[in-house]
Amino acid sequence: MSTTTRTPAAATDEDAFLARLREFVGLEATPTRHAQDAVNQAMIRHFVEAMGDENPVYVDERAARATGREGVVAPPPMLSTWLMVGYRAHTAGATADTPMARLLAILAEAGFVGVVATNDEHEYVRELRLGDEIKMTTVIEDVSPRKTTGLGTGHFITTLRTYTDQDDEVVARQRFRILRFDPSRARPPAPAAADPALRHKPFVLRDNAFWFEAAAQRRLVIQACTDCGTLRHPPGPICPSCHSYAWHEVEASGRGTVHSYVVSHHPKAPGYDYPLTVVLVDLEEGTRLVADFVGNADEVEIGMPVQVDWLAYDENLTLPRFRAATSASEPAGEEN
Repeated sequence: MSTTTRTPAAATDEDAFLARLREFVGLEATPTRHAQDAVNQAMIRHFVEAMGDENPVYVDERAARATGREGVVAPPPMLSTWLMVGYRAHTAGATADTPMARLLAILAEAGFVGVVATNDEHEYVRELRLGDEIKMTTVIEDVSPRKTTGLGTGHFITTLRTYTDQDDEVVARQRFRILRFDPSRARPPAPAAADPALRHKPFVLRDNAFWFEAAAQRRLVIQACTDCGTLRHPPGPICPSCHSYAWHEVEASGRGTVHSYVVSHHPKAPGYDYPLTVVLVDLEEGTRLVADFVGNADEVEIGMPVQVDWLAYDENLTLPRFRAATSASEPAGEEN
């Protein structure tokens, strides 16, 4: 993302337009929405079965009480589902005369008709229990100055959704951000090149930052549960085996075997050499890792031994990749 150089006249017009948009900041975006049903076991069961979540505290009263809870609780990621409405109600709400609808209409009139969600941050204050009656208020928290992105120029709109229960106690908050952009002003696609700095960068979050920090030091690590010892990758906040939040990192040898692979020819993204070979590696420690393969595509085969290699994308990002193993003692290669 970048900003553009503006003439004084253009700057004045942009500032006036931004001031008009920011008149909506602090207003309730839409009317308070009330859940159509109280938190109930049937919906929780449907959700966990669809997601493959086998945590018993969501469906078993005895198991939930054994953890110190008052009873069955709802999965935190299920938060927004309690407030969802059907298609007819959704379209009726979209056409209502609300501050959010008026804000979006001003943007659309100025040519900012494209939309893409960019951020969705959740804060859970307490777990939802059976019988809770949830409602949600949404406030327009911020409208950004005009930004230039790969999709086109536009404005980021941030809303803060506050979820409360039947006693008006806050149970969760959700900060949601979208970009309304002018697609006619999109940047031309960058030319294809093998420069790693042009590649798509991964999302670094609180749960996986330790892994990227280790990679920057050319160390391949795996997250391990401190209570039961289970290794897991990708990193996450909770152990899938014993549900503990305690964890530590384990140094991996960097050796493994190819479990599966794919050779990509198209579409060609900037910064990659094609054909692009991506391998799914069974690490010696027992977890799997997806990474690029260094070498010719025709030399890869399922079951072949590989060892870690490193590629520096830029001064802030280094990621592992794999190459054919020549010996168990040979050190991994590096490329800057």
